[in-house]
Amino acid sequence: MREIGLKGTRRMFTGIIEAVGEVAELQSRGGDVRLRIRTGKLDLGDVALGDSIAVNGVCLTAVELPGDGFVADVSRETLSLTSLGQLKAGGRVNLEKALTLSARLGGHLVSGHVDGLGSVVERHDDARSVRFAIAAPDDLARYIAHKGSITVDGTSLTVNAVSGSRFELNIVPHTLQETIMGDYAPGHRVNLEVDLVARYLERLLLGDNAAQPQASAVDLAMLLRTGFVKGQ
Repeated sequence: MREIGLKGTRRMFTGIIEAVGEVAELQSRGGDVRLRIRTGKLDLGDVALGDSIAVNGVCLTAVELPGDGFVADVSRETLSLTSLGQLKAGGRVNLEKALTLSARLGGHLVSGHVDGLGSVVERHDDARSVRFAIAAPDDLARYIAHKGSITVDGTSLTVNAVSGSRFELNIVPHTLQETIMGDYAPGHRVNLEVDLVARYLERLLLGDNAAQPQASAVDLAMLLRTGFVKGQ
């Protein structure tokens, strides 16, 4: 019996990587790219044409199922806003099928829509774990909190420390083995998706101002004006 998925709604993921796949082929098609992925141990028995699979945290639609994986079209916008434009044949990618109503939410709610590109700036061993420092775009810094959740190339992770737009991660051996994070080195570009709750909270705090076409972002002045914090 086929599991009930979130059909007719925005596709969601958990950030728990199910398999590491391999880029089999990239075909340029008038500015867009058709991407073929070999999915390895990922079970595609419950996947149909039109279903969603996250590739390095990017929600893609399966347009062909050749048997050893799937094929998806990647738009020009997605190529420009994510790291998928840097993929090469033979490259490894994180894979996760869309969340079903019967699945456990092992990570956190992830949309598969990348908010920005980050860059690995440091990597060092810490016993059997590896610590990474990642620089995020400045406009995402307000959504990244100590001990909060963030998605890096589709992997749900906990922020261990944060300073400005830079945050740190402690990655245990299992995650290094089951994702592509073991391949990361300084300079590597990664897809980032911030916690959905943080985005909705920011919008909620705007209150009635959210209806304005040029609604301002949440800042101290706005919080003072609306009474969320008191002036000294």
